[in-house]
Amino acid sequence: MSAFTIIYTLLGGLGIFFFGMKLMSDGLQAVAGDVIRKIINSLTSNRVMAVGVGLLVTCIVQSSSVTTVMTVGFVNAGLMTLKQAIGVIFGANIGTTITGWIISINVEYGLLLVGLGFIPGLFSKTERWQHLGKSLMGMGLVFLGLQFMSHAFVPLRENHSFLDSISYFTGANYGAYIASILMGCLLTMIVQSSAAMLGITMALATAGIIPLHTAVALVLGENIGTTITAILASVGANVNAKRAALVHAFFNIIGVSIVLCFLPTFIKIVSSIITQDPTFVLPDGSFPNVSQHIALAHTLFNVAATLLFLPFIHQIIMIVTKLTSERQEREVPHLLVLGDPSNMLPAASMAQAESELRKMKDIVERMYKLNREFWYAEEYDPKKLAKIIDYERITDNIHKEIIVFLCYVMEKPMSHHQSEQIQAMIKITDELESVADYIERLANYRDRVRNTQSLSGESRTEFFQFLDEVWAFFEMVGSGLDQSETLDMGVIEAKSNELQLWADSMREKHLDRISKGAYLPVTALTYSDMVVALRKIRAHSFLMAGAIDNFHSKHE
Repeated sequence: MSAFTIIYTLLGGLGIFFFGMKLMSDGLQAVAGDVIRKIINSLTSNRVMAVGVGLLVTCIVQSSSVTTVMTVGFVNAGLMTLKQAIGVIFGANIGTTITGWIISINVEYGLLLVGLGFIPGLFSKTERWQHLGKSLMGMGLVFLGLQFMSHAFVPLRENHSFLDSISYFTGANYGAYIASILMGCLLTMIVQSSAAMLGITMALATAGIIPLHTAVALVLGENIGTTITAILASVGANVNAKRAALVHAFFNIIGVSIVLCFLPTFIKIVSSIITQDPTFVLPDGSFPNVSQHIALAHTLFNVAATLLFLPFIHQIIMIVTKLTSERQEREVPHLLVLGDPSNMLPAASMAQAESELRKMKDIVERMYKLNREFWYAEEYDPKKLAKIIDYERITDNIHKEIIVFLCYVMEKPMSHHQSEQIQAMIKITDELESVADYIERLANYRDRVRNTQSLSGESRTEFFQFLDEVWAFFEMVGSGLDQSETLDMGVIEAKSNELQLWADSMREKHLDRISKGAYLPVTALTYSDMVVALRKIRAHSFLMAGAIDNFHSKHE
């Protein structure tokens, strides 16, 4: 086989491997999108639970880099504490080892899996089965890619020039171990995928190009190299996001340093657990058992490191806090997303947007409370009006950024249900922004009745009663967003109709009082506008209830 043939076979196999990993990851994400969003939303300060979340999400997305970048983004947006992030990162390091076990399976099954995945992927009418078929095809392509890479490496076994060039790395001494770790780290930083480097390492070992100890050292280096993705993602982020990325690097560097001190013993432990001889050679010159030893070494390292560091999370936080300087960060009235949302997981992006919707609803609630104080006070306070107007400006900014954010997310591959949920979220943010607009209008109407035309008597009493009832209706609807539960649309529709009739009755009663001389005629227009504003808040709350109900509805 010529050098050109080796190169294009290797690159082609790597390309098929990458495409297979992406296809498998996209399919699993589409199937488990709701699961990812719910487990992210249910994160607690329990360190073991956080590790479980990181492990599960990484098993689904098949990339620890994706999970850690997502974690850094959540810390930057204030959706996850540093303590939670550390647990998730530990779990991600364990979860990424599943990739090693997948690719250690006999690669001869690649075509079979592609064929099995092709049937539901093309012919099934159920979206879930289509995505499962896509995942199966992706796994098959991963095996095919590894098979091509292994075939490309076979001629190198007899190429003395190549073997001489890597002889230093294959030595059984600490100089070779350190060199292999540094090489694994460097190549992973360049490729930006520890899974791809793990596949190449297994292909080299299976082809007999490198021995087991060199492969294990390369894998340790790959664990360090994969941290560069999170570090790059933290550039320009807040201090806690930088600390989360630093924890990832700290965890892997210290863990690798410890294992390096007794690497030969570590390899013996791995070989004692897996009984198959890693040096067993088939007639074609391949080493079929070595990939399982590499996968176990990868898993054993990450599990042991997690168990070692997990009890010392508080101490780790203290260390990274001292290493990163605290700086005063100005609060900005908009979404704190990290980087381009099109590079995030759709489910993770949705969880982040859902949290921002809750923040937006909280701002709208603060607007209402301030507006009620503004109306209830006997003296006109222009500072309160200015604050209400400022709140409305903030909701406009958040509304705009959520819409842009979700539109980017919709460009990613996702299930039909996820697409419907994003459309529901866009509808919710539209309605929240409209509610904020009418609260601002209501505050501006206070200026009309500040002097001789002040609101008093029965009209004032009815206005505040209706104001409170409308807001109670809004809070009833908003509880569906806070509690992530499906609303009782029958009850909400009945209450909405009741408020509609109440608004019509209030306007008629006020006109009757004006006809009897109780109020100046000019107040009729202002009072009518006030009631209309409250009625509009009711209407937008009702529309928001429908969107929340759609968001929480069961899929397919």
